[in-house]
Amino acid sequence: MNVQQAIKAIKARNLASIYVVLGTVDYLADQLKQQLIQVIPSEERTMNVGSYDMETTPVAVALDDAMSAPFFGERRLVFINHPYFLTGEHQKNKIDHDLDALQTYFDQPEPATILVLMAPYEKLDARKKLVKSLKKQATIVEVNQVSERETQAYVQQALQAKKITIEPAAFQELLNRTDGQLGLIMAQLPKLMIYAAQSQQIDLAAVNALVTKSLTQNVFDLVNDVLRYQTQAAVELYHELVAAQEAPLKINAILLGQFRLLLQVKILERAGYSQGSLASTLKVHPYRVKLAMQVVRQFNQETLRAAYLGLLQTEVQMKTTQRDPELLFELFMVQFVNERKAVGSRA
Repeated sequence: MNVQQAIKAIKARNLASIYVVLGTVDYLADQLKQQLIQVIPSEERTMNVGSYDMETTPVAVALDDAMSAPFFGERRLVFINHPYFLTGEHQKNKIDHDLDALQTYFDQPEPATILVLMAPYEKLDARKKLVKSLKKQATIVEVNQVSERETQAYVQQALQAKKITIEPAAFQELLNRTDGQLGLIMAQLPKLMIYAAQSQQIDLAAVNALVTKSLTQNVFDLVNDVLRYQTQAAVELYHELVAAQEAPLKINAILLGQFRLLLQVKILERAGYSQGSLASTLKVHPYRVKLAMQVVRQFNQETLRAAYLGLLQTEVQMKTTQRDPELLFELFMVQFVNERKAVGSRA
C-alpha cells in the first residue's frame, strides 16, 4: 500500500491494528504519522499517544503502553521507531529486546491500540519468524523513493493549497538543487511561497536566490566540468567547495561515486535496462539515474573509466601522502585532459 492509499483509508476510519511504515523518504513517513495522530482527539494525545525509539528503549516498554487501556478515550496510538531487529542490521549498543513478547503481541494485537512500526529501511529481513508473522497481521505502507512525476504532483498539491504556481524552469532547477529528493524539496517550499506571496508565482530567479545547491549537485557540476575538459572551471569549483569547509576526501568520494554510477548506467543501459529498472537495480534515486543517462550518452565508456581510475588514484594519494589535496586534484585534471585529448574521447 502507498501513502495516499493509507491516508485515504485512515480518513475513512478504516484503521488497522498494526502498521509498518517502511522506506527511507522521511517526508512521506511524516505525512502518514501526522494523519494517524489526527485519529486521536487533541485533548487525549498527551495520555494516549506514545513514541519509543528501539535504539535506546526496550520494546517491552512500548508493549506495556500498547497493552494499556486508552485513558478516557477510544483508542491508544503507539509508535515504535527504528525497529532494527526486523532487519539484518546489528547495533553496537544492543538493547535487550523481548522479541518473544513482541511476537505474542503480533499474534494477538490489542483491539483498542494502533501500533505503528516506523521502519526507515529499504526492506525487512523476510527470513525472520517475527517478520513473517508481522507481514500476516500488519498493513505495510511503503514510503520509498518517488518518481519525478510523483514529486511534481506533491509540489503542485502543496502550492495549489496556497494558490501559487511554479514556472517549469523553476521546478526543474529546484529538482537539480535538491537532487530530486522530495523531503528536501518540501523543506524549501515555505520560503519560496513567502517569496511568491504577492506574485503568486515561483520563478527561476527565486529558486536561484533562495535554494542552495547541495554538495551532490555541486559535485555533479564538477563531473560535467571534468568530462568537458573545463580544467579552470573544475579547479575553481573544487576550490570553492574546499573554502566552504567541505573535506577534500569527502568531495573526492562523492566524485568517485558519481563516476561509478555513470559507468554502471552506461554498461546496464547497453544491456537494455530502462530508467526504472536501473534505479531499482542500482538502488539509487530515479532522478539521479535520469541525470546519469543524459551524461553517459555523450561520452564513451573508456572516458568514464579513465576518470574513475584517475580519481581513485587521487584518493590513494590523499590518504597516503602529505601533498596538498587541491594540488592533487589539479594534477588529476591536467593528466586526465591531456591523456583523453591524445586518444580522442567523445563518443
